[in-house]
Amino acid sequence: IYAWFFLPSFSQSPPTFGFLLDIDGVLVRGHRVIPAALEAFRRLLNSQGQLQVPVVFVTNAGNSLQHSKAQELSALLGCEVDADQVILSHSPMKLFSEYHEKRMLVSGQGPVVENAQGLGFRNVVTMDELRMAFPLLDMVDLERRLKTTPLPRTDFPPIEGVLLLGEPVRWETSLQLIMDVLLSNGSPGTGLATPPYPHLPILASNMDLLWMAEAKMPRFGHGTFLLCLETIYQKVTGKELRYEGLTGKPSILTYQYAQDLIRRQAERRGWVAPIRKLYAVGDNPTSDIYGANLFHQYLQKATRGGAPELGAGGPRQQQPSASQSCISILVCTGVYNPRNLQSTEPVLGGEQPPFHGHRDLCFSPGLMEASHVVNDVNEAVQLVFREEGWASE
Repeated sequence: IYAWFFLPSFSQSPPTFGFLLDIDGVLVRGHRVIPAALEAFRRLLNSQGQLQVPVVFVTNAGNSLQHSKAQELSALLGCEVDADQVILSHSPMKLFSEYHEKRMLVSGQGPVVENAQGLGFRNVVTMDELRMAFPLLDMVDLERRLKTTPLPRTDFPPIEGVLLLGEPVRWETSLQLIMDVLLSNGSPGTGLATPPYPHLPILASNMDLLWMAEAKMPRFGHGTFLLCLETIYQKVTGKELRYEGLTGKPSILTYQYAQDLIRRQAERRGWVAPIRKLYAVGDNPTSDIYGANLFHQYLQKATRGGAPELGAGGPRQQQPSASQSCISILVCTGVYNPRNLQSTEPVLGGEQPPFHGHRDLCFSPGLMEASHVVNDVNEAVQLVFREEGWASE
């Protein structure tokens, strides 16, 4: 049972703005809630414990089920979070229906099969299943090498694509088997004299090089795994690894998906006014801030009647956009820390550090400059309420 001290309820017209909240480094550090997040939700909730404005949680994590992440947030924040308020890094892959019937090799950890099936993929093969079918492929770990040579398998249907849902546990095994599948055109037990190019389709989610947990320094993210795969493929074949789709922040497709959930949430609550402005709160300049600013550019071009590019692949959103802007807010409780010289990209001024963004993203320093920099998510909510005339007493 959660006890809340509520701020005075607002006597407001329906909201015309909503929040896109990152999770790791903004609301939590590892499994610990950040105290400012509890203060922020004390402001966001009314006296009945309901949100006063639409909120979705946009995370680049992907190694859990959507409803499990919603339950975790509910327990940490002390308010009810629905599964359809949570966007995992791979959630927009529901839109890639042309691949849902293909036989896909899936990489990641946690409930990868359930996640893939929840996205619409009906014919998936796990790394362990592939390794067991072709045990001679997994040769790094000496203790797992077979002492005898098995008969080659001839009854294993070819793989038709690769689905990268998040960082795996045994990187060396996943890197080796994915390369085997790509170089053999989906039949790793046979091998080909000349690797096919273009290779089999690859869908990947979460491009974060780093993320913030309880450790003092950031941890490797799935973007680091992708960097390894891209480099190995380039080194072996002399060609560039290609993606049919990249989801997760800073992909524009992810922000379109979030915008659509915000719209649906407002409709369910009976808020008739269109949601014109989105406020994206994050701790990582390369993903959260870059993505929000990129989406803001997209919305500005769309407002002027242009036909902006979606960027790294993906279907075009069918629902017309009501949003006109996406404002980026950077907090200092996660990856970005202005007092730490090891922190990633400073927002304003100073010497340019290395670009931590994905290979397929153009380096644009301006896109990593947040519209606002605040200490934590509670200050972010207060700032937005002031901007929107919703400041509490």
